[in-house]
Amino acid sequence: MASAGIITRSAHPSALWPGVKAWFGTDYAKYPPEWSRIFKKMDSDKAYEKIVEATTFGLAPPKSEASPIQYDTDSEGYTATFTHVVYGLGYIVTAEELEDNQYEKLSMQRAGNLSWSMRTTAEMVHANVLNRGFDTNYAIGDGAAFFSASHPTLGGNASNLLTAADFSEAALEDGVKAVWRLKNNRGFPIRAKVQRLILNPEDAFTAERVLNSSLRSGTANNDVNASKSLGVVPEVVVNHYLTDTDSWFLQTDIEGLLSMWRREVTLDKDSDFDTENAKAKATMRFAAGVSDWRSMLGNPGA
Repeated sequence: MASAGIITRSAHPSALWPGVKAWFGTDYAKYPPEWSRIFKKMDSDKAYEKIVEATTFGLAPPKSEASPIQYDTDSEGYTATFTHVVYGLGYIVTAEELEDNQYEKLSMQRAGNLSWSMRTTAEMVHANVLNRGFDTNYAIGDGAAFFSASHPTLGGNASNLLTAADFSEAALEDGVKAVWRLKNNRGFPIRAKVQRLILNPEDAFTAERVLNSSLRSGTANNDVNASKSLGVVPEVVVNHYLTDTDSWFLQTDIEGLLSMWRREVTLDKDSDFDTENAKAKATMRFAAGVSDWRSMLGNPGA
């Protein structure tokens, strides 16, 4: 290459001569996005967006005859800030490469490949909210890691961190019960439910056995499969962008995983007058993150 990012004739020497039957590496199937099954997509018209927690009132105490009513106050909790980031990638092709390339298909695929890079980038950015969820270096608005036993609330520290265990029937049941025990900022039960199970492809077969066997999986006991009969996990999502092979997550029916889009993917083309190089670029601007940590419980695996 003449310089980094410029595609010259030397980049694809085989394309300068006829006789190549086919090219591989660019025709992998493009599937629907996985992140949109987990995150709620929202439009944005600002440089950043803020989601603020509102606390409720406490319990009503007994009132004795002739005594005054007690008054309570609500307040703001923590603030989750979504700051938009621009992601961009492009390529430059020399005029000579375009003239001498014998395979129009290869040239035409470049725009599609650029689009694929942008789609994969979006997948990784969203998946990293979970991948980094146990790391305090990536704290959410309340100052704790996304998955933490120390989320500060008016009712004391609260947890959405499951006891470390590889995915199994017993671990799933413990996780579901932890979802049922979730409380609001004042310590009131909120009766949350599991919306979906999210896991790495490594656990896909185990999840199928645990959730869909008529009887308990992996035992000689003639017990009913409680998870299946109770219908506690309506949906299973296998996410191919999770980096830890044994971590898994229970998403609840509480809204909290948000994808704020300031600008959708745009493709622009131009040419340089002096060099005659052709340029193409794609950009997008968005932010992915967490407002309410109760939207998901995480298990780092054993």
